[in-house]
Amino acid sequence: MNGNYFMKQLSTVVRWMATTVFCLSAIAFVWQGAFFSNTAAMAAPAANLIAAANADGAVQEKADDFFDSSRNLIEDTKDQVKETANKNAARVDQSTDDDGSILEGKAKRDRDRIEKKANKDAARTEKAVDNTQNFVESAIENIKDAFSD
Repeated sequence: MNGNYFMKQLSTVVRWMATTVFCLSAIAFVWQGAFFSNTAAMAAPAANLIAAANADGAVQEKADDFFDSSRNLIEDTKDQVKETANKNAARVDQSTDDDGSILEGKAKRDRDRIEKKANKDAARTEKAVDNTQNFVESAIENIKDAFSD
């Protein structure tokens, strides 16, 4: 039993050491790449700042494209959920021969509930996307202001 306990502890220590070495090497790799990838940037940092200040339009455009595609995805998902709910209700109607059974009524109530929830979830998600877009736009404006000073 002592051998298993010792090996388990040793395994834990080795795993922590390997994780630490991996993280430190990743930090060193990123750090080295950030400072030595463009030696001209170290020689003339002002030129790069001007180029970065002029790139705000491209960043803003990419952000707008991303948020537009997010909104489209939300709408497509909402429509797909509604379509599936309608298909399921139609299948129940078809299987019960439109005789007004309990199952048919439940299927219609479920369909209505699912559509209502899809609308509510889509609205909540779109609101979150709008909040995120406002945050990103304000961050871009703050960065532009920092570069213009």
